[in-house]
Amino acid sequence: MQLDIFQVDAFSATSFGGNPAAVCPLQAWLPDATLQRIAAENNLSETAYFVRNGEAFELRWFTPTVEVDLCGHATLAAAWVLFEQLHEPSDVLRFTTRSGELRVRRDGERLSMDFPAKQPVAVEIAPGLLHALGLSSAQALYRTDDYLLVVEDEASIAGLTPDFAALARFDVRGIAVTAPGREFDFVSRWFGPNVGVNEDPVTGSAHTSLAPYWAARLGKKRLSAQQGGARKGQLWCEVLDNGRVLISGQGALYLKGTIFI
Repeated sequence: MQLDIFQVDAFSATSFGGNPAAVCPLQAWLPDATLQRIAAENNLSETAYFVRNGEAFELRWFTPTVEVDLCGHATLAAAWVLFEQLHEPSDVLRFTTRSGELRVRRDGERLSMDFPAKQPVAVEIAPGLLHALGLSSAQALYRTDDYLLVVEDEASIAGLTPDFAALARFDVRGIAVTAPGREFDFVSRWFGPNVGVNEDPVTGSAHTSLAPYWAARLGKKRLSAQQGGARKGQLWCEVLDNGRVLISGQGALYLKGTIFI
C-alpha cells in the first residue's frame, strides 16, 4: 500500500519556522494501530489524517504515542494541503472531529480556524510546578484541559528549563507558560510530556484557552501571539461572542512524498 504524505510548517510563512505536522489524505480509514504506527514513524508532534465524507472531511490527529481530541497546527496543515496541494475549490472547509465540527476558511494569505473557546478557571499553583519549570515565581495559574501559568515578562518564557519527567506528573494535557509580549499581545511556550510531546513549537489548540484569558485581561477581542522557544510561530486570534475563537496563521510546505506500508 502507498499513501501520500505532506509535511507542512504551520503558523509560519516560510519553511523551518512554526510547527511541523504530517498530513496523510486517505480514501478510507486504516486500522487505528496502523495510523498510530505511521505517526510514531513520522516522529512529529502530530500526524493528521482525513477522509472525505460528503461535503465534509473526517479529521483525526495522532502524536507519536496517542490520538488526541484537538490539534490546531495539524488542522491548519490539513487545510493548507487541501487548499494548496489538492486544490479544494471551496473557500470554507468543514471537518468532523472528536471535538465537534471545525471550520477553516481562507483569510487572505492566512487560514482561519473556527474552534470552541475554553474559559480558564483560576486555581492554586500546584506544588512542584514552578520547580519543574525552573521558575522561582509566577503571577497566577489557570486550568482548562491545560494549565496556563502566567509569568511577568517575556524573558521568563525564553529562559525556561523544564524537567519533563516532573511535568508529566501533573494531571493535565499540557502546561502553557504565558506572558505579555513586546512585539505581540502575548507570548507562550507549551509542554506536553503526557501526550508524548515534550515541547510543541506552536499549539493552536492551547490558544482556545490562551486567547480568552488575554482578551479578558487586555480588554480586546483581536490579539496577536507568538509561541515557541528556539523555533517560533505566529498566530492571530479573535474571541467571538458565541463561545468560539478564530485562530489564524500561514503554512509552508516542507516536503511531500510517499509512504510504503
